[in-house]
Amino acid sequence: MENVLQHFRREEQPFIEQVVNMMREVEDHYAPKLTDFLDPRQQFIVDSIRRQYGDIEVASNGALEEVERKRLLLYPSYFIPSLEDFLMTVVEVHYPKKFVTLRHKDVLGSMMSLGIDRSKFGDIRVQDGSVQFVVASEVLDYVRANFTAIGKVKVHIETVDDPTNYFQQQEEWSSETLTVSSLRLDTVISAVFNISRQKSSSLIQSGKVKVNWAEKDQISLELQELDLISIRGLGRVKLLMIEGRTKKDKIRLQIGRLDIKIK
Repeated sequence: MENVLQHFRREEQPFIEQVVNMMREVEDHYAPKLTDFLDPRQQFIVDSIRRQYGDIEVASNGALEEVERKRLLLYPSYFIPSLEDFLMTVVEVHYPKKFVTLRHKDVLGSMMSLGIDRSKFGDIRVQDGSVQFVVASEVLDYVRANFTAIGKVKVHIETVDDPTNYFQQQEEWSSETLTVSSLRLDTVISAVFNISRQKSSSLIQSGKVKVNWAEKDQISLELQELDLISIRGLGRVKLLMIEGRTKKDKIRLQIGRLDIKIK
């Protein structure tokens, strides 16, 4: 286990401890354990730790197709998981679209104001002004009762029971390979967006950069596989794979890029 832990950041240690405790519960009670909604980096951590336990399997689901945030089910090898084990509900937000159009950040901000942790919500989909999101079934009643406004707009939610009515992913990611001198946050941003290190440092220090949905102001932060970087005004990038080093000792990365589309 120590060999696994050394590959993760110190700030990830509390999450790792939670995961290890869940693994031990599965082992001790020989019964499945369900996580909250996890981002891709957290999913990677769970699976890395799970590989140290020979009799524990993992399944993941996020209700919608091609989602980033998923619930993971850890279970003993005898257990056969089903969709119902993930305890998720897809809901649609109804509001007067004739007078206002809601955006992703509007919905997310209102979610956070409910006092429920982000880990109880999955992906948010916005399609032609309509909004759907995934919520953990254990908090659905609370969300239904309290999610009544987004800003000054009155809203109400209804469950979407037919999967054929789920919104499809409309984002288009492109993959590419590039080389960098280091995995520092400022260095990678500079290479990905073809801007100076000074400019990338300025973006980070001014609070415009998030790594795995958390704002980061440390320019020397070392990135790792499956980190997701969001830069306000530029777009989003996934660090898909660290492929190794070139003959000139540069680091070769495979990244996924989602650029902002100007309408």
